[in-house]
Amino acid sequence: MPKQKYWTVGQIDATGVRGPHEKELEDISLAKYPLFIKIEKDKLERIVIEDLGGKIENIGFSEDWTISIEMFPDVNIHMAYSYFGNEFGDDIEGEFKFYFSGKHVTWVPGEDSATYIDIVLEFIERKLKGEEPFEKNYTSKSELMEKVLLQRNEPFIYLREEDIESLANFLGAEVGKTDNKWRIKKEIFPKIFTEVMWDKQNGLDIKFYGEKLGANLGSYHAEFIGIFFINHILRFITINNLDKDLPDICYIMFSRYYTKNIGKWDHRTR
Repeated sequence: MPKQKYWTVGQIDATGVRGPHEKELEDISLAKYPLFIKIEKDKLERIVIEDLGGKIENIGFSEDWTISIEMFPDVNIHMAYSYFGNEFGDDIEGEFKFYFSGKHVTWVPGEDSATYIDIVLEFIERKLKGEEPFEKNYTSKSELMEKVLLQRNEPFIYLREEDIESLANFLGAEVGKTDNKWRIKKEIFPKIFTEVMWDKQNGLDIKFYGEKLGANLGSYHAEFIGIFFINHILRFITINNLDKDLPDICYIMFSRYYTKNIGKWDHRTR
């Protein structure tokens, strides 16, 4: 069996220079690593498994441990933690390094992955401190979400009934279609769900619910996870309709690595 390939955000961004998401992840590491210096491993493992649906493992970078989470099937995020005390004399006693693996991981841009990592580590911090999320406006939508739903509406006309099974597998979701209305439901974290609805008449909509929603995931972060989910649906639509002249929004859902090396498209920014 071939050895697992791990990517860095710099490779996925493929800018040829130090990109903004590398700096963003370094800042996240600096802000969050102190929380884990004296952590009870059992407590961390409980949070990672029961609340995040992830696992603690070692992926071979001489780290102390790694938190691995599946964002989507074949899109895996790895947060590798190392504690080294003050051996370098710069008051930085530990660090996180972030790696990405899976057949489709280079499809997802660094922007989505870095924000997802920030959300996950904030989630863990709250659970460690026994705090609930601050924002709980699950029934109303932010201006950002309203804008996203309008921007990403048009490509959904390209979904076909024969796509149901392959779309479900691609997303790790339940997909159904009745009376021209699509419903796409995913458990984003244990007992927390997002559901995307679309029909030609009413357009695109999204909702969040679940037993652990109020205790574990604030509405602000839930919306970002929902946006990443919609973005991944658009990647499926794009890859399965390459013979068509799709809306521009489809081609900018991918990482720069993908657009340069696989799609061979001009890379436009969101």
